[in-house]
Amino acid sequence: MQSDAGEAQSALIRLPLFPLKTVLFPRGRLALQIFEQRYLTMAKSRLSGEAPFGVCLIKRGEEVAGPAAGDAPEFATVGTFARIEAWDMPRLGILQVTAVGEARFAIQAHEIMPDGLVVADVAPLAPEPFVAVSAERRPLAELLELLAARLEPRHFPAERAFDDASWVGARLAELLPLPLTLKQSLLEMNDADARLAALQRFIESRGSQ
Repeated sequence: MQSDAGEAQSALIRLPLFPLKTVLFPRGRLALQIFEQRYLTMAKSRLSGEAPFGVCLIKRGEEVAGPAAGDAPEFATVGTFARIEAWDMPRLGILQVTAVGEARFAIQAHEIMPDGLVVADVAPLAPEPFVAVSAERRPLAELLELLAARLEPRHFPAERAFDDASWVGARLAELLPLPLTLKQSLLEMNDADARLAALQRFIESRGSQ
């Protein structure tokens, strides 16, 4: 898919990737239970929250794979920086973390380490500007408010911005039962109103079935 995710900044950042069968959006929350040694080592080095890691959607392959290069999953080239906000180790060898999504990035190059960890050179993508939710899209913000009221606080960002089209679109994309390919295409968009329009079409199509 051709991404329209905006202009990349010039400086590349090298960071470890965590390919997952999920899509993390900026300002979203992600709960992870980590047990693979390569990811345990990576996560422990980032428990202070000072350094991020990258989350990318797996397009082909599995989250749990061997260290050989041929076992590495195929993943999307646009992902999201994630920073660990809280963590717990309920038992030895199991690390539970809560991460928060930050800016998006575009992968420029990557390599697979001997233990199977993927390390990439990524270009941060410019954040979306604030765009107010239009009257036409207001029902989507109201739907999100209803969904948020039914969720436990730990499953929804403490920050609330129901007037921000980018924030509303990202939260709906996380919560609605969308195909992962659609979630990824929504992440790659750089137009908040177009993202809401796509979500509106999806909801309307489900309602007509």
